[in-house]
Amino acid sequence: MASGEANAEAVCNRFLGVLSSMPSQTSYDLIVLGTGGVGSAAVYSAARRGLRVLGVDRFAPPHGYGSSHGQTRIIRKAYFEHPDYVPLLECAYRCWAELESAAGERLFHRTGLLQVTPRDGVVRRGVLNSAQRHQLAVDELTAEEVMRIYPGFRVGEGDVGLFEQAAGYLLVEKCIEAHLRLAANHGAERLIDTVVTSWQADDREICIETADDTTYRAASLIITAGPWAATVLRGLDVAMNVRRKTLFWFAPEGDVYRADRGCPAFLFERSGEVFYGFPQIDSLGVKVAEHSGGETIDDPAKTSQQATPAEIAAVERFIGQSLPQVSLRRNRTEVCHYTMSPDHHFLVDRLPRHRNVAFAAGLSGHGFKFASVLGEALVDLACEGGSNLPIGFLSLDRPTLKAS
Repeated sequence: MASGEANAEAVCNRFLGVLSSMPSQTSYDLIVLGTGGVGSAAVYSAARRGLRVLGVDRFAPPHGYGSSHGQTRIIRKAYFEHPDYVPLLECAYRCWAELESAAGERLFHRTGLLQVTPRDGVVRRGVLNSAQRHQLAVDELTAEEVMRIYPGFRVGEGDVGLFEQAAGYLLVEKCIEAHLRLAANHGAERLIDTVVTSWQADDREICIETADDTTYRAASLIITAGPWAATVLRGLDVAMNVRRKTLFWFAPEGDVYRADRGCPAFLFERSGEVFYGFPQIDSLGVKVAEHSGGETIDDPAKTSQQATPAEIAAVERFIGQSLPQVSLRRNRTEVCHYTMSPDHHFLVDRLPRHRNVAFAAGLSGHGFKFASVLGEALVDLACEGGSNLPIGFLSLDRPTLKAS
């Protein structure tokens, strides 16, 4: 826990400090506002295309105030949320592979993913629907088979396991660092520890004003502001709320949870609650968090970094039920944020009144795995007016958004 507090303090100190970098100009082809998971990918995509691009961030990514931190994120194809995500995931997998090749480092670890769910559970229905529609390989296991193959898990009677070999985890901070480093190699510029106080747009130009009274101009703008999206995307008639989520790392007992011993990433659906976690990849131990629930907050920059008794009790109860060889000794605690859309699906589109302004918002706690391809799609939208990538189901015009 002490290391999490120290990290939060370091982030706060960077925020209160002076500019960490100074752009060489004030006019660009594209400005990207927010350079976390999706924004860093957009900066890289734009720079690789030869565009003059400026990435602007209130903090110094990767940082601990948004949704793109905490060491790891699950990546999977058999998407229980909706089968329409699968074609976009196929593109994301290719983009992550290209990033790994360009960066010369491993960012995606294919440990597989075990999802434990009631036979009539939402997760099982959704996973099998996506797998059948898109011919994805998913193995269905009985409770006994799960516990025989993976002795670190305890599965309730009547539950089943779904194992997806092609799934695994991404090293979240390293992905952001790779995108930004490679973008800089292609000439991208960054403005960090900087608050944008306003922005304006017309058909020819967008302008952003920063807290030091500097104006930056560009032909197009991408907004990837994470938990600040509702504030920055003024005039967007879509309600979004931010939920506080807590991540925990617990000390294991023995080595059955080690990634190099074959332990997969995991997700459990039980009685309306969903918990997920990652195998042990270093001395921090096993990472566990609750995907369901979460406290609604107003200002992510002022969110407490301390776990509440209720959050601790919920995750300890899950461990007692499902992870019999994980101790309750916590090695680290971190807080992140889910920015929820009304229907819990992403918002990826251009602003109706400003067609040279594209945005991604409301990723609803399941967006990082798509960051690489969403960056590409946003540059298409902002700079070319449209994209051939399969993002149409995430537009502002979708029926589920209007009905929610």
